[in-house]
Parts: sequence; C-alpha cells; structure tokens
Amino acid sequence: MEGNFNEKDDMKIDVHSPGNQQPKKVSHEFSFDYLKVYYGKLFPYSDIFRWMSYGNDGKHPACDESYFSRREFSFTLENDVYLRFQSFKSATDLENSIKEKCPSKIDIGPVYSVDPSKRHAYVQAGNNVFTPVERELVFDIDITEYDDIRYCCSGSDICLNCWPLMAIAIKVIDTALRDDFGFNHILWVYSGRRGVHCWVCDGRARRLSNEARSSITDYFHVYKGSENGLKKASLTGLALHPFLARAYTDVLLDYFERTLIHNQKLFSVEDRYEKILDIIPDKSVASEIHEKWQGNKRSSTSEEGRWDQLKSMLQSGKHKGLRRSVEEIVFSYTFPRIDMEVSKHMNHLLKAPFCVHPKTGRVCVPIDPKHCDDFDPTSIPTLSLLLEELNAGGVQMDVENDWERTSLDQSIRFFRSSFLQPLMKSCKEEMESSYSARVQQSNKTSLGW
Repeated sequence: MEGNFNEKDDMKIDVHSPGNQQPKKVSHEFSFDYLKVYYGKLFPYSDIFRWMSYGNDGKHPACDESYFSRREFSFTLENDVYLRFQSFKSATDLENSIKEKCPSKIDIGPVYSVDPSKRHAYVQAGNNVFTPVERELVFDIDITEYDDIRYCCSGSDICLNCWPLMAIAIKVIDTALRDDFGFNHILWVYSGRRGVHCWVCDGRARRLSNEARSSITDYFHVYKGSENGLKKASLTGLALHPFLARAYTDVLLDYFERTLIHNQKLFSVEDRYEKILDIIPDKSVASEIHEKWQGNKRSSTSEEGRWDQLKSMLQSGKHKGLRRSVEEIVFSYTFPRIDMEVSKHMNHLLKAPFCVHPKTGRVCVPIDPKHCDDFDPTSIPTLSLLLEELNAGGVQMDVENDWERTSLDQSIRFFRSSFLQPLMKSCKEEMESSYSARVQQSNKTSLGW
C-alpha cells in the first residue's frame, strides 16, 4: 500500500539530517548519483505538470490559476526522510525542487482547498479550511496479496509466471471503469517492483466524495476472508452480477484454464490441489475426488484433465448444489485483489509515474491495458541501463529530448499520445463548456431574467 501519512508526520522528522552525506548505493541498478542524472536529463517534468494541471495553465479565462499550487507532493529522501505537503507554482518550480532534493520516491496527493505548504497559517488563524477537494480515483494492486495462490514467487518477487495475475486485474478493472462507470481517462502504471497502480482522471472521478469512492471500491470486492490460507470468494445469489459474469466469461475462466493451472502447477502438486478442493462445501465430494487423484498418481492425467474431471463432477446433475463451486474456485484464484483503503479516501498518496524504485532501479512506466499480456516487468528500463544508453548515444542533433535516445522513449510517447493528449482535449472542452455556461448565466442576471 502507498503512503497515507498523517499531517503530523512532517513534524516528526529532521529534514536536514542527510544534508552532507555521500550518496549511498542501494542496489546495483540504483544509486543517488544515477538518480541525479535521471532527474537532470530524463524525467518528464512538463508532462507531469500538464497532467496535474488539468488544463488550468492560465491560457483560458475559466482557468483556476491556483489549481496546481494546491496539489500535494511528497518526497522521500535518503535515509527514508519524508517531506510532506510540498507544493509548487509551476513546472519549473517542481523541476528545480526535484533536482535539488533528489527524492528516491515522489508521491502525489490530493488538491487541497488551500496551498498545503501554507496550511499552518490557516490553522493558527482559527480558519480550519484545509481539506482535500479533488483527487484522482486510484487503485493499488500488489502481487504480495496473491501469495496464497502463486507458487513461482513470494513477497516482492515477480516473474512472467505470476504477472498474468496483474494482467487479469488490469483487464477486469479497466473494462468495468469504462463500461460500467463511464470513465475514459485511465492511466495504468507499473509500480517499479511488485504491482500496478491505476489513476482514473476524468473530472467526475476527481470530484467524487469519499462515500462515492467507497461505493465504487466495494463494487470490486468479492472476497469474504481467508480460510485454510486461501482467500475465498463470496458469490451470493442465484446468478452472478452482470459485472462478475462478464469478468468470469471474458477474462477469469480463460486465464485460469489456459495460464494459471499450468504456470502455478495447481493440479500436479498435492498440497496445491488440496487447497482447491477445500473450497468445495460438500466435503464428501471433495474427499471422493481427492481419493481418485491419489489413486492415480502414476497416471498420465494432465492438470487440465484433473480440472475437467473436477468441473464435470461439480456441474453434474448429481451435485446440483455445487455448480457455483467452479466459479468460486476461479474467482478465488484470479479476481483482482485491490488495496481497498487506498481507493476509498481522497487523502491517500500514490507514487508518481516515472519515479524510480530504489529496490530494483526500475522506472515506473505506464502500461497499455490493451497489451498488458505482453508487458514484461523484468525487462523494464533501469537507471543503469538508461545511463548506459545516454553514454552510448553521444550528442545527437536530431532529437529534441534526451529521453528519445533511451528505452524510455516508447513509454513517454505512450503517456503523451494515449493518455495525456485525450485528457487535455477533454479538460479543454469541459472548461469551455463551464465558461460558456457562466457567461450565459451572467448575461441572464444582468438582464434581470
């Protein structure tokens, strides 16, 4: 889960403590020396500013020129020193501060009612108006939440065998956000180590109340807790909710049968298929299947064959009350496991795209949800690779930006063309519509209508 710090956190830390220490190397892919070069040549400041401004850039009469300066940024410096409630007036202001402080992590918080860096003045004056007023609807999905059903890795490790669990989450949530809630401007980002983040940036999403955020988050909640070390899905009612039925038919079942059964060897290792059989509420049926598989240890029955046997028995007319068990098994092993609290409240912080994870040195790059199956978290550009590419490229007169000479080029171009440009167009249209409505209302008022 990303940071949800209390306001008091910024007062507990000596922000000057790491001042004159030498940069320390955290991993073979990361050092603060590398990071300084990255922030100096590659970090897309202007793009982050355009995104966080949402068209409030002073170029339109309906602009809120204080909008960007009311956005909270949080920096994590060397030795885990946190700087909360940072705010900036411009892209240049943001860029200069990042280059100066060289944070190992940048978190983005909400837009507040007042400049967060001046919050104490409002509190001391007895005018306690410091409150979040806008924030993207965000989702945080961590691969460690799947440790009970993945056997290739554990903890913070991730590989191509368990990445499909993240691809499933992206496909299911992205489709629901677009088709069921009508959102359009959605950004998926690799966390740099063990998960993915989702930013829903439509104006309507940014202005959701905490109660509305909770309702949307609950829409994606199907787990009823853990039993025998496995999170179990709670599928109530005679038929699946249309959202769940679509996810099951279009995504979950196919991934489970074609990918996870094989990747995680779910039916070839006894303690693994025993966990699956534990989901069946009729223990006599589960025991019958277990004995059958135990008695055929030397048989050539494939994992897919055992799954077919299990489905056939549970869906037969003999066991009508167990049909739902097939769906519960698939949901328990595939359905997205989001950090509920991150999505429910405006004041949660979430790591900025294009940060660098200090444990891996990997850049937090955007993910195309249409091609998330092809995303390889093990081949994401690292700081050391990017610096090698910069050094190898030399001076090139035909490029406008240094990042065009590196493997970061494709990620920044995708961010601009597929996410930022459509978002900016929508923001402009919304701003012009709002301005037009205000002008019309003003004219009516002046005419006494």
